[in-house]
Amino acid sequence: MSTTAASYRSSLPVGRDGFAQLLHAEWTKFRTVRGWVITAVAAALLTVLFAYLGTFHHENGGICVGANSASGTCQSYAHPSPPLGPGGEAVTDTYYFVHRTLAGDGSITVRVASLSGLIQAGNGNAVSVGDLGGAPGPLQPWAKAGLILAAGTKPGAAYASVMLTGADGVRMQYDYVHDTAGPAASARSPRWLRLTRSGATLTGYESADGRKWIRVGSAHLASLPQIVQAGLFVTSPQTAPDQQALVPGGSSKATGATATFGQPGLQGGWSPGGWTAGEVGDTGLYSTLSSVGSTRSGSGFTITGSGDIAPAVGVGDDDTPDLTGVFVGLIALIVLGAMFITGEYRRGLIQTTLAASPRRGRVLVAKAVVIAAVAFVAGGAAAAVSILLGDHLLRANGNYVYPVGTLTQLRVILGTGALVALAAVLALALGTALRRGAGAVTAAIVLIVLPYMLALYSALPAGLSRWLMRITPDAAFAVEQTLPQYHQVSYLYTPSEGFYPLAPGLGLAVLGAYTLGTMLVAHRVLRARDAAA
Repeated sequence: MSTTAASYRSSLPVGRDGFAQLLHAEWTKFRTVRGWVITAVAAALLTVLFAYLGTFHHENGGICVGANSASGTCQSYAHPSPPLGPGGEAVTDTYYFVHRTLAGDGSITVRVASLSGLIQAGNGNAVSVGDLGGAPGPLQPWAKAGLILAAGTKPGAAYASVMLTGADGVRMQYDYVHDTAGPAASARSPRWLRLTRSGATLTGYESADGRKWIRVGSAHLASLPQIVQAGLFVTSPQTAPDQQALVPGGSSKATGATATFGQPGLQGGWSPGGWTAGEVGDTGLYSTLSSVGSTRSGSGFTITGSGDIAPAVGVGDDDTPDLTGVFVGLIALIVLGAMFITGEYRRGLIQTTLAASPRRGRVLVAKAVVIAAVAFVAGGAAAAVSILLGDHLLRANGNYVYPVGTLTQLRVILGTGALVALAAVLALALGTALRRGAGAVTAAIVLIVLPYMLALYSALPAGLSRWLMRITPDAAFAVEQTLPQYHQVSYLYTPSEGFYPLAPGLGLAVLGAYTLGTMLVAHRVLRARDAAA
């Protein structure tokens, strides 16, 4: 590579520094240095290779469906698919439902007298899903008890509900991803709740005394059929990774909730007869307690439920194509970006370049455009292949792959290209300022590689990991996030789990700011140091 670099000479006549000509000269310089071209291709291939290797750690994943109580190991695993909600998103839809048929418009009102918690008994090791006993335990923040109106009892059906939660007050939720908070003064219990239907519009209310009502929220469900199922429900999600302090032994466990309801008040087109009670959902997918059910308590009900009604986050075999290889390819492109300028300093070719184009700023920008274009194509193409290959291999291995929209995939591909392009330009700017390849690469590694490794692969607290991915150039990795975060689902939303603290565009802007600032410093240094070149 060094021999080829030394033999290159600019084809521009001295003094002719038209930007198009300068850009062509820098591109010619790049493509005639074999080592640089090989490095760019190697970066793309490494990205795809690590994506391929990353699919293998999913092979033995899944949900334990047969436990060996003697050895504490699973005999077999299953890879069930979560149901899909009305919007096509993967959802969790498991709860205990006491219901009856409503035809057309109507309303249901009930008093929630109490809400308490249950938690999986034992140490939770290798216990078959759906075969878990419960014992008194802490009430989960997103345990839910209240009223629900659903298109049916099939998991993933359209619904709207008004509920009392374990720690987040009264809420109005519908179609899994939508959540509206009630008044801040809402007490945990007792509380009166009301859910009304008027055509396709459902409205939730809450009251402290059953007389003065406050509107919590409303939902317009155009696809809701004329005949629906409505009534009382209770559910409680498994403990999230960030709640391990609540659980002896520190492992995630199934939980339940028990709610005491007063006599439901019905108005409208309700069916005659009694109530139907049963568990909704697939307990083979989500860890739930077996001790669920309902009993009559006077004119009301006592109901115990387990599960969740929410977007599916961290449930089952929640796989997406692995983009870890982007980080490996990025390191190669950082080296390439630095060497694109420091190689000229090392061989003394910078004098020829500046003699051909005395405007230092144009030289730096032309180099930045060329290296950015090369990195963008290499990174974007590698990301596209990694996504397609990873998706294919995961499905072929029997893993469930979360649905990701075409626009999201396109954002990941283009965003990854932009990420590695900006990083390569940042390395170029560092090389310009420091004029030494080793120094520039070291500085880039400290700025980009080290924070990434600390945030994703060290024992740093979750808060510190998020902080690193917010203020360092690695904030740009937010472009790779494909699954949204939901405040109504307790989960450890950390970079190591594929969740980033900034929006994709904002994260990319942070890296852009670092790159622009370093380019300005490099331009100043180039003018000051090489004015006599």
